[in-house]
Amino acid sequence: MKQNKSKRNRIIGWTLLCLAIGFCCLQMCYLFISAKYQVEYIDNRLFYIINILCIVFLTLAILLLITLTKKLKIIGASIVVVFIVVHISMLVSSNQTVKNITSISPNWMHILSIKENIEKGEIVYYRNYYSILALPKERLPFESRGEFQVEWLANDIVAVTYEAKDNSIQQFIATYGDRGSGSSYYYVGAEIHGHWQGENIKVISDTEGISVIQNDKTELFEWDNIQQFGTLAVILKKNNEAVWTISLNEDFEVHSDASDSSVGNISIYEATMEKNKQITLHYSGSN
Repeated sequence: MKQNKSKRNRIIGWTLLCLAIGFCCLQMCYLFISAKYQVEYIDNRLFYIINILCIVFLTLAILLLITLTKKLKIIGASIVVVFIVVHISMLVSSNQTVKNITSISPNWMHILSIKENIEKGEIVYYRNYYSILALPKERLPFESRGEFQVEWLANDIVAVTYEAKDNSIQQFIATYGDRGSGSSYYYVGAEIHGHWQGENIKVISDTEGISVIQNDKTELFEWDNIQQFGTLAVILKKNNEAVWTISLNEDFEVHSDASDSSVGNISIYEATMEKNKQITLHYSGSN
């Protein structure tokens, strides 16, 4: 029994040691490619978390593989505690300098990464590569007042709503998919041409723009006030402020022939800092 326990401890110890070495190699590779290609972790806090995991796994591996005196255990434990406390402090300090807005899609296939440099007032959207690495892709045009509301409208569409310094409500849409063949660009407004009906709300897309009808009130958003993101969503704006987002649901099919009837549903999502959900709209005809 004692021999089996010893063997099990050795297996666990060597496994933990391999993990520690793996994390250490990951950090060294990251430092190299970060300096050469300006690649970053999707969340800056990952750097400190991985360092903490590395020292924890290494410590556990040593305890399982090597017999230490009580004095060495106390010294080692003190060093590990100091290391972890310092890294947690650096993690908190780092996030106060650069705020990370990170969210994983419902199907765990995509990662939203936005970083706000508090001192400079810059908000940058990052596109992730190889899961945990990312490159800056786009700078958001408005400085925020600090809070961000994140809502995944589909597995490949995420809306980020925030209040700008001028007190306006702004919205950014990150998209990661396509509803067509993936080989051509198309306009969402043209694809949803016609009438769409949802619970207590209606949307009409025509040559004048997109109209939203709610509580017997019609609000027209002309095409100059409609901003498209990728090929999956548009934001309807008024007075340079986001009002609604319309996105293509995952069952929506884009047709190469504009005369074909729309297949699938769309969603409308209000731009507000209050927690809310998108409303599904069904196609109800062209008239």
